[in-house]
Amino acid sequence: MDNRIIIFDTTLRDGEQALPASLSMKEKCQIALALERLGVDVIEAGFPVSSPGDFASVQEIARVVKDSTVCGLSRALEKDIDACGEALRVAEQFRIHTFIATSDIHVSNKLKKSQDDIVDMAVAAIKHARRFTDDVEFSCEDAGRTHIDYLCRMVENAIKAGATTVNIPDTVGYTTPTEFGGIIGQLFNRVPNIDKATISVHCHNDLGLAVGNSLAAIENGARQVECTINGIGERAGNCSLEEIAMILNTRKAKFGLETKIDTQEISRTSKLVSQLCNMPVQANKAIVGANAFSHSSGIHQDGVLKAQNTYEIMTPESVGINKNNLNLTSRSGRHVIKHRLAELGYQSQDYDLESIYTLFLKLADKKGQVYDYDLEALLFFDQQKQEYAHFKLLALQATSGKEIIPSATVRLQVGEEVHTRSATGNGPVDASFNAIMTLFEHDEHFSIVDFKLDSKGEGADALAQVSVIAEYRGRRFHGIGLATDIVESGVKALIYVLNNTYLADQIDEQKQSRVAGV
Repeated sequence: MDNRIIIFDTTLRDGEQALPASLSMKEKCQIALALERLGVDVIEAGFPVSSPGDFASVQEIARVVKDSTVCGLSRALEKDIDACGEALRVAEQFRIHTFIATSDIHVSNKLKKSQDDIVDMAVAAIKHARRFTDDVEFSCEDAGRTHIDYLCRMVENAIKAGATTVNIPDTVGYTTPTEFGGIIGQLFNRVPNIDKATISVHCHNDLGLAVGNSLAAIENGARQVECTINGIGERAGNCSLEEIAMILNTRKAKFGLETKIDTQEISRTSKLVSQLCNMPVQANKAIVGANAFSHSSGIHQDGVLKAQNTYEIMTPESVGINKNNLNLTSRSGRHVIKHRLAELGYQSQDYDLESIYTLFLKLADKKGQVYDYDLEALLFFDQQKQEYAHFKLLALQATSGKEIIPSATVRLQVGEEVHTRSATGNGPVDASFNAIMTLFEHDEHFSIVDFKLDSKGEGADALAQVSVIAEYRGRRFHGIGLATDIVESGVKALIYVLNNTYLADQIDEQKQSRVAGV
C-alpha cells in the first residue's frame, strides 16, 4: 500500500462556511497560494454553483494555482457539476468533488428517496463529472452513521462508475476512533474493487475526535485526509491540517507515512488564515497556539535548557517558529533567570543571582509575567526605584459625541515638571493618546501594535481593563490599565508602557557607559 498521505485542504470551502463574513476573492487567492506553498496536494476552492462570487473565486484560484490540484464541490446534480467544470477548466489540473447523503437519517428525512435512488443519482453524477475530468471524487455524506452494508454497496458502485477518490466523511463528528477505523477496515475487506480508488476521510470535530478518527482511518488504509488550517469549519470545525501533518512527521517511525507538507510553512499559513478569517487561534492550540512552545514551570524550563527534547517532542523551528518561549513567572527557577540574562548580554559576574532572584519573585507575584525589560531593571534599580514612575497622570478630561470632534486634555507629571496638553483624535481614547504623545520625545520610534479591552466583572459598572502593547526601538513593551472608565483605563495602560520605555532608555545608557568604561 502507498506510504504517502494526500493532503486535501478544504479551508476555502468547509472552513469559509463557518466564517461570519465571506472572504474576498483577493483574500481567497492569498490563502490558496499559501496552501500551495505549504505543499497541499488538493485545494478545495469552493462551491461554484452556490453564488456568482464563489464561481468567480474558484475560477481565479484555478487560474493562479499551478502546483496543487484545484477542486470544486458539487451536489450530485448536473447543474452543480457543470458549474464546477466551467469554473475549473482554466486550471493546470483540477478535480470535481460530488457528494450525496447515504445515512438513513439523511436519505429518509432530508432527501426523501429510497436507497436505490441514491445509488443511481451517485452513479449518474460521477459519470457526468467524468465528462470534464478523469479526477473525480465522490463523498458518501454522513458515512459515519450509514449502515455498513449500504456503505459498501455505495462505494463499490461509485468506483465502478469512475470515481478515482471515494471520501468517507464523519460529517457530524459522531464516531469514535475505534468505530471509524473499523468502518474503513471493513470497506477494504468487503469492497472488491477498493484497490481501484483512493479512500479519503473527512472528519468533523463535534466531539473533539476529528484528528483521532482521521489517524484511525489512516491506520486502516485511508490515504487521503481532508482537513483545514487551524481546524476551522462547520460547527466545532474539521480535522486540523497542522496537527495531522505534524503527527505523521513526528511519529514517522510509528506510521511509516509521509506527506508533501513543508512543515516550516505551517506557522506562517496559520497566522495568515487566522488574520484573514478573523478567527483567533486559542493559545493552547496544538502546533500553532501561542503557548504550544512556551514553558512556565521551572522544572520544564530547566529540562529544556539542558536538553530541548525533554519537554519538546518537536522543535518550534520545524513549524516555522523562531524559538521556544520560556515565560518568566513566579514558577521560574534561577536557571532560567540566568539563561535569560545571558541572552540579554549579561555575564554571571555582572550581578548577584540570589539578590536578583529574590527581587524577581516579588515582582513576578505582583505582575504575573515578567518581561525582559523588567528583568534588566532589577539589575540597575532597587525595589523602591523599580516602582518609581517618570510619567504620572494627574488629570484627564475627554469629550466625544455625535457631530463633535473627539478631544482630550491631560495633565501629566514628567519627572519634576507638570505639563498640560490637549489634542483631538478619532475617538476619546485616540485623542488622549495623541495628547500624551506630544510629551514623549522619541515618538517617531514608538508605535502601538495592540490594544485590547476586557470587562472585569458584570454590568455597566464593571471595571474596564485595557492591555496595550507598543513597539519602541525594535522591542515590545506591555502595559495594563484598570478603571471604571475606558478612556482612563487606556491612558493608564499607555503611561505604564511609557514608564517602561523610559526605564529601558536609562538602562541602555548605563549599559553603554559600562561598555565604554565610564
